[in-house]
Amino acid sequence: MEWCDNGILLSARPHGEHALILSVLTENHGRHAGLVRGGAGARARGLYQPGNELTVTWRARLTEHLGSYSSEMRCAWPALVLDEPLRLAALTSACAVAEAALPERESHPAVFLGLRALFDALTSDMWSAAYVQWEVALLSELGFGLDLSACAATGERETLAYISPRTGRAVSRLAGEPYKDRLLPLPRFLTGKYDMNDDALAEEIRLALRVTGHFLDRHVWGLANRPEPPARTRLIDRLAH
Repeated sequence: MEWCDNGILLSARPHGEHALILSVLTENHGRHAGLVRGGAGARARGLYQPGNELTVTWRARLTEHLGSYSSEMRCAWPALVLDEPLRLAALTSACAVAEAALPERESHPAVFLGLRALFDALTSDMWSAAYVQWEVALLSELGFGLDLSACAATGERETLAYISPRTGRAVSRLAGEPYKDRLLPLPRFLTGKYDMNDDALAEEIRLALRVTGHFLDRHVWGLANRPEPPARTRLIDRLAH
């Protein structure tokens, strides 16, 4: 068995003294693991950094085997934000979230293309907004998309203020008032009603990450009895300061 694909390296874990086990989000073959012999050596250190975009060739005798990777660099995305700790933390978080959320060997080309677009956006002033939008898109791709178009109770579209933590649907201010302690606040950012120059945007981003984090935990890693990826926790902590 052999195939070649574009991929984004999500993680590289030591295996023995000299090898690595890579977890790669490929464009056409999903999140796919493979062994790299000699990958832990000094000469390969720059190649196998999470976030790097690679051309990978996977080989195995049988489909169900771990198999082995050979790789070539396509784009060193982490190098573009190496001097920007917050943006680098966002890149690291996105890799960790993708690895924790995506089923192995299940094709999700939209997630791959979205992750590449996010990495490109990390060099712009809209990087934090792009990160949240990527998590929203990831939930949608996995079948757990948010419905923020109208109030789930009344159909109203103008005074949306809350999100149901169970269904992910919007709730208007009037309909949600009696239950507001049990509802999630709906950041204006998630409805598209925001200004990138608004001084309150940073708080809107943090609220939006609270929302996406809730549904990722409810539908993805919570079901597998796994905690939120530490890299995502660190990103949120950094954004709070």
